[in-house]
Amino acid sequence: MRTVAETGSTNADMLGLAGSGIAEGVWLRAERQTGGRGRQGRVWASPVGNFYGSTVVRMRGGDPSPATLALVAAVALEEVLRIYLPGAGEGLAIKWPNDLLLHGAKLSGILLERAGDAVVVGMGVNLAHHPDDTDRVATSLAAHGATPDPADFAETLADAFARWVGIWRGQGLAPVRARWLERAHPIGTALTARLPDGSATDGLFGGLDLDGALNLRLADGTTRVIHAGDVFLL
Repeated sequence: MRTVAETGSTNADMLGLAGSGIAEGVWLRAERQTGGRGRQGRVWASPVGNFYGSTVVRMRGGDPSPATLALVAAVALEEVLRIYLPGAGEGLAIKWPNDLLLHGAKLSGILLERAGDAVVVGMGVNLAHHPDDTDRVATSLAAHGATPDPADFAETLADAFARWVGIWRGQGLAPVRARWLERAHPIGTALTARLPDGSATDGLFGGLDLDGALNLRLADGTTRVIHAGDVFLL
């Protein structure tokens, strides 16, 4: 685990390191980011006290689709959050593809970026602080009585992620998908999906396709398979 006091973005740094041949499994953690990024170019507020870190997975022949590492990251992070939260993480759930919600409020963000054979996986977790001026309700572990040290949290997360990457690589996507579904919000949850073309579709959560895409059950009884987009609970 490499730790720096401050950087612009751990994902941006790791993308550069990936191009220089950094080995799989190395993590870069920052105590503070000045240019943290979320999905679709959103700003990720990054005060001291939270977790901000990125790692790299080197794709090999026979690996599942790189995009499914979003599910790997989600199940690994969910496992770790459940360790720290009181009450065994009651109210903690995964929302497609890789958001962690606590009683419906956003607790973390995960961003995947590709550089050649490397997939950079960045995670930001609200440990001590959470924003209150975003378009989605957010929360933190501290707001629920948990105050993990960011360095300890980082080591626990690195171990869990390495283990789940091993499962994904050795056994395929099926066990990752099964764990994701076990830890997600219930089948039948009302969702709206905002798609890359700007349109929005409402429906009910119908599970995951075999490749990890979202199955959205529409009002006319059909199912729409969503491969990319922003999903919100209704």
